[in-house]
Amino acid sequence: MIGAKAERERHAIVNRKVDLTLPIHEGMATFPVHWHPSVEITQMGRHGVENRETRKIVLGTHTGTHCDAPRHFIPGGQTVDTISLDTLIGPAFVVDFSNSHPLQEMETADFERQLGDRRPVRVVMRFDWSDQWGKIGYYTDHPFLSQAAAHWLLNRGVRLLAMDTPMPDNPANSWGSGLDSPIHKILLGNGVILVEYLSNLKELRQCEIELIVLPLKIVDGDGSPVRCVAIESS
Repeated sequence: MIGAKAERERHAIVNRKVDLTLPIHEGMATFPVHWHPSVEITQMGRHGVENRETRKIVLGTHTGTHCDAPRHFIPGGQTVDTISLDTLIGPAFVVDFSNSHPLQEMETADFERQLGDRRPVRVVMRFDWSDQWGKIGYYTDHPFLSQAAAHWLLNRGVRLLAMDTPMPDNPANSWGSGLDSPIHKILLGNGVILVEYLSNLKELRQCEIELIVLPLKIVDGDGSPVRCVAIESS
C-alpha cells in the first residue's frame, strides 16, 4: 500500500494538470445574437424542503468553453455525439500568439515559424485573449485566421483546432455580412473540430501537452460545452 501511495504522488507531480475551462454561471457573457441563449440556473430541490439540492440549467450548445461539431455550419455534417475520443483526446501543440494585437490576421507564416516540420493532429492557439473575457472587445476585437492559414492547417493534417478566442473568423465576417464565417466553413467542412473560449493558457509551461476535450454527448448536437484540461509531463 505504501508503494501504491508513493506511485500516485509521483504521478501527480510528474503530470501537471491545467483546467482550461471557463466557469458557467448566470449572467456570464454569451455571443450577442438571439440564437445563443443566456444562461439560467434555477434551484429546484432544496435542503430542508425536498432534502436534496437539484438545479435546472438552461444554456446553449455554444456556451462558454465549448466545441463546434461540423453540423454547426455544415448541413448534414457530423454531430457532437459521434466525434471520436481519439480526436478529442491526445497530444497537442500550443502555438504562442500572445504577442499578437487586436484584430490581427494570423497568416500561414505565423504557424510555419512555430510548427516548423511538425504535423500535429491537435493545435492550440494561445492569444491570452481570455484576459478580455467579460469586456465588450472580447467579441469585437479578437485576432483571427486567414483563409490561407486555415487551408494550410488542413493540409498539415490538423483535426482539432482549439483557441482562447471566441472564434477563428474575423469578427466582421458574421451573420448578415457579405462573407459569413468562411474559416468555420473551411475547417468544419473538412471535419476539423473547433474548441473555442479556452482560458488559462498562460498557465501552461510547455508547448507540447496532452489535451482532453470532453463535450456532452448530445444526440444530433451541433456543439456542446466542454470540460477541457491540459496535462503537462515533466
